[in-house]
Amino acid sequence: MILMTVQGVSKSFGMKSVLKDISLTLQQGARMGLIGVNGSGKSTLFRLIAGQMEPDEGSISLMRGTRVGMLTQEADIQSDLTVREELSRVFEPVREMERRLRALEEEMAQKHENEVELDRLSREYARLTDRFEDAGGYEWPSRIQGVLAGLGFAKGREDQPASVLSGGEKTRLCLARLLLTQPDLLMLDEPTNHLDLSSIQWLEDTLKKYRGTVLIISHDRYFMNSVCDCMAEISMRRLVQYEGNYDQFTVKRQADIERQIREYKLQQAEIARQQAIIQRYRMYNREKSIRAAESREKRLEKMERLERPVDEQHVRFSFEARRRSGDDVLKVHGLAKGFEGRRLFENFDLHLRAGDRVAIIGPNGVGKSTLLNIIARKLKADAGEVEFGANVDLGYYEQHQTGLDPEKDVLNELWDAFPRLDLDRVRSVLALFLFTGDDVYKKISMLSGGEKGRVSLCKLMLKRDNLLLLDEPTNHLDMDSREVLEGALEDFDGTILTVSHDRYFINRVADRIIEMRPDGVKEYLGNYDDYLEKKRREEAGLEDAAASGMTKTQLDKQRRKERLLREGKKALEKQLEAAEARIAAAEKEIQDLETRMADPELYQRPDEARETARRHAELQAGMDALYEEWEALSEAVSER
Repeated sequence: MILMTVQGVSKSFGMKSVLKDISLTLQQGARMGLIGVNGSGKSTLFRLIAGQMEPDEGSISLMRGTRVGMLTQEADIQSDLTVREELSRVFEPVREMERRLRALEEEMAQKHENEVELDRLSREYARLTDRFEDAGGYEWPSRIQGVLAGLGFAKGREDQPASVLSGGEKTRLCLARLLLTQPDLLMLDEPTNHLDLSSIQWLEDTLKKYRGTVLIISHDRYFMNSVCDCMAEISMRRLVQYEGNYDQFTVKRQADIERQIREYKLQQAEIARQQAIIQRYRMYNREKSIRAAESREKRLEKMERLERPVDEQHVRFSFEARRRSGDDVLKVHGLAKGFEGRRLFENFDLHLRAGDRVAIIGPNGVGKSTLLNIIARKLKADAGEVEFGANVDLGYYEQHQTGLDPEKDVLNELWDAFPRLDLDRVRSVLALFLFTGDDVYKKISMLSGGEKGRVSLCKLMLKRDNLLLLDEPTNHLDMDSREVLEGALEDFDGTILTVSHDRYFINRVADRIIEMRPDGVKEYLGNYDDYLEKKRREEAGLEDAAASGMTKTQLDKQRRKERLLREGKKALEKQLEAAEARIAAAEKEIQDLETRMADPELYQRPDEARETARRHAELQAGMDALYEEWEALSEAVSER
């Protein structure tokens, strides 16, 4: 059943058009992720749906009686109530019922001798009790406590005034209030901001079980993968919907872009061919040829012209080290640090070798960023020592960009750091990070968080250090910029130590996880998925995969091999032949489709052309899985 329909919505602010002819259909019970580059209009669409502003054109229709709740990035907690009292307001109707029940109990005690009145009060009491129980009257205090614990509020904080909370804590309180309200349409704008990993995982589980419909804006791709079953992207003021989570969306979007480019080029080639024929007919200058030229011109005018596919600009950069470090890059022994009598961590040891990629995770306040500041020699440890190896060049990306001068403009921030570069080189490097034209003269103090992050990454790239300390490097970056950063770090031949809450980033970049907790530190081999699997095995009391000296990926591969080896060689050979036949058939069909797609006549039949392009993209997307199956079977046959 359709919960919401957005039809032909456009919105402009002054001369700037933000959304143009946006259409969206949201099914009841769906969990949709809304993505797009910073400034693409996602939050504007949210405010339009919530009724906080009106569209210039188009309409937004919600199912009758739909209750809408929206979390914005700006907390609206202003009262002097305590945290518990602020959340208790959500249950005011239930609390009012409870007060009425207590009053009825007193009335029944006073009028127990009046049977008629007692009977009337008893019936009202019974009806109200049923309503009270259905509304969760006995559960709301524990629900409040559960939400507070899930979102990372320390015990005892519930009795503090909400007004003294930090900005991040107020945002979490708004999220808690919204989850307790349980609207039919829950709209969340960057809900994972200010949450640590355990709180994000709790929120994921909560949203998966949520009885209503969820619409989410987030840069957290792992979160999107876990929660969302459909996606929508705003790009170049237009919106496109996709089925599936974030990973499935990226595959389908890439296939769509390739299909659009291919269809556009083929149509342009056909238009050029027809125009050449028309010109040739007109050169003959005979009545019959002129009529033929006019006939073709009319057909050409009626042709539905495809728009030239335009992709949004993305940052482009890479990291490379100017020299190789020694094999031992960093040794940390017995490090300890505390503030104002509170111990953050102690006895912290770490050994980094050349090429290591280590991610540090843990709850907020455990000292992760403090640790990086100590290693970068920006903060002094209470105990312990930090020792760098031979030829180590340290590059540090700070979460809060304190290394940038707010009074400088972008051009001089970079040029002053690298004075030997000429102006053209500086501007070309800034252009890689989307600072072009007059953008280079913007003051650092006027930049957004994402723009400051791009300036810092630009400086880090030019330094060409071989040890990178990265503190929340994906914060404030849009999804495409995060993808580029991850690709650059994957190709980097130096050593990486990063603090991050971005699990998708950790999965792509890290090969070792260090978990910092108040009660100690523990290391795990592998990426974030491997870490989760080992944590599950630990909690289930199973043997830790690390004890076997293998990562989860290696163990999975070994188990697959063992399963295949249990089968007979002839059976495996038949499976291998079948896999080869499937690959050959798929390659043949792809070749046939590409031959058809090269025929301009195909595009005179738009429906057939679209179906041909769709099937081609589907086959291309499935080839990797076919080759993986063939590789596993080939290895199993060779080992028999």
